[in-house]
Amino acid sequence: MKGLVEVRWHGRGGQGAKTAAQFLAEAALETGKNIQAFPEYGPERAGAPIRTYTRISEKPINLHCGVANPEYVVVIDPTLVTPAVVEGLTDKGVLIVNTKESPDEIRKKTGFKAGKIATVDATQISLDTLGRPMPNMPMLGALVKVVPLVDLDVLSERVKGKFLKKIGEEKTNANIQGIKRAYEEVKVG
Repeated sequence: MKGLVEVRWHGRGGQGAKTAAQFLAEAALETGKNIQAFPEYGPERAGAPIRTYTRISEKPINLHCGVANPEYVVVIDPTLVTPAVVEGLTDKGVLIVNTKESPDEIRKKTGFKAGKIATVDATQISLDTLGRPMPNMPMLGALVKVVPLVDLDVLSERVKGKFLKKIGEEKTNANIQGIKRAYEEVKVG
C-alpha cells in the first residue's frame, strides 16, 4: 500500500510495547492520519516475548495482518537483539534499540547492514525519570526523533491525555520527561 508506514515493536509482556504502539498510532490519528495498532503474542504473561505493530497512512488501511516488512523496528528489550529482529526490515529501514551499546555493536549482533541503527539507554532513562524500568515511553521519544512520524508535542499531549487521570500528574510528567530525554539522547549510526 503506497504511503503506508509500518512499525514493528519487540518487547516482553509488561514492558509497555502494546501501549507504545497504541500511543504512536493515537498521536498520528490526532493529526488526521488513519491508523492501526495491535499486539501479537501467545499465552499472555509477564516477561514473554511479544510483538506489537503500528500502521499509519494518509488513506484508509485495509490490511488485517501482522507487519512482515516494516520500515521501522523498535526493540524495547535488549535481550531480544538477534538477527531475528531485523527479519523483513527493508534496506532503507531503521532499527531502534534500547541498549547501552553503540549502533555499530548492534549492527554486528543483528547483521543489519543496509539501514540506520539508533540506540538509546531507555531503561536508564526510565529509572531516572520514573524510578522503575519501564522503557516504552523513552523508546517512543527515540523513535520520533529518528523518524518524525508525529510531532514530539503531539505525542506528549497524547500521553498527558491518556495518563493524567489514570496515574496522576507526577507520573505523567515523568513519562513525558522520559520521552523528551530519549529524544535528545538517541544516537544514530
